[in-house]
Amino acid sequence: MNDTSDILVIDDDALMRELIVDWLEAAGYRVHKATDCNSACSALERAPALVVSDMWMPAPCGPAAIAFLKKSSPATKLIAISGHFGSGQGTSAEDAVRAGAARALAKPVKRAELLGAVAELIGPPRK
Repeated sequence: MNDTSDILVIDDDALMRELIVDWLEAAGYRVHKATDCNSACSALERAPALVVSDMWMPAPCGPAAIAFLKKSSPATKLIAISGHFGSGQGTSAEDAVRAGAARALAKPVKRAELLGAVAELIGPPRK
């Protein structure tokens, strides 16, 4: 069953992953983490309400990662993040949204921007 405050963060960059996890936990969300889409499979079985995923990683990334995530957990909303949006390299923000992401945020992600998008998509954390 989908928990309204469960979030899965997928990023191969440990510093970025931990920063996003810290922001979300401080806001009151329950957060799980994975280093890539392949290692996220078991976390997806718990059907998180939201996935925050980097789009530029080894293995499936970009639209392929979004398709994988949406197939694995169709009700789960997705925020795509990337330092390559707008660079002409990798997936663009528009490609991510067309593939099924609810939002596409460019790195460096701003705390307020991320928390605002999370609250819009899944609401405030359950206390």
